[in-house]
Amino acid sequence: MKMDEQQIIELYRAVNQAMVAKDIDKLDRILADGMHLVHMTGYDQTKDEWFAQISSEQMRYYSTKEENIKDLKIEGNKASFIGQSRVDARIYGSRHTWRLQVKNYFEKRNGEWIIVRQEASTY
Repeated sequence: MKMDEQQIIELYRAVNQAMVAKDIDKLDRILADGMHLVHMTGYDQTKDEWFAQISSEQMRYYSTKEENIKDLKIEGNKASFIGQSRVDARIYGSRHTWRLQVKNYFEKRNGEWIIVRQEASTY
């Protein structure tokens, strides 16, 4: 696996770990300032709003189990792939384990990869 591919996959895994750990500082370093997360409901959420909901436990992530990474593409300083995981979470009071598929979009800025957008759905 090439270095760039390895780095972006590790960023995705780090986001999943940080969500479970409620490590907002780590998430802030991995996710671009203007990053948006589109939830499986279609709701387009800013990074700051998502962080506030993680901090308040309106969104509480208990575990993630990666199942697949597919469609990895790198074109210059942009990249994307789909990560599929089982995510145990309580969202707005309802706890469930979702089969979550996240399309991740990355940009390389100042020599470092960063996540600029995530779009979640189920699989």
